[in-house]
Amino acid sequence: MKHVLRLLTAGCLIGAVMAPAQAGESDVTAVSLRAESGGKYSFSVTLRHADEGWEHYADRWEVLTLEGKVLATRTLFHPHVNEQPFTRSLGGVQVPSGATAVRIRSHDKVHEHGGVELVVDLKTGDTKPWEGN
Repeated sequence: MKHVLRLLTAGCLIGAVMAPAQAGESDVTAVSLRAESGGKYSFSVTLRHADEGWEHYADRWEVLTLEGKVLATRTLFHPHVNEQPFTRSLGGVQVPSGATAVRIRSHDKVHEHGGVELVVDLKTGDTKPWEGN
């Protein structure tokens, strides 16, 4: 019986080591913006992701039109394992004239896109979850 328990315990340990990454998708949790001149904006974006190291971390966030055109990308050059959630900014983002809102989405090295995205009202700065496809 002791031998069977040892094998079961060893199997569980191996399974835990061999299990796929536990970090889920990267989520945008907050956005603030500041209007600049000439239709440009500065965005401060807060992300939450269970970064696990260099192989699985949130590696960028993007500003998009509501139709999905990428307007700007803020690259994240290293994992933030012990800094969650974290906020990074990007200025000089040119937004098309007539746009009333933009989408903010994040990306991680394993799941790519797919976490919570936010829509930001360019006049009020109010945010709401993106419910598009």
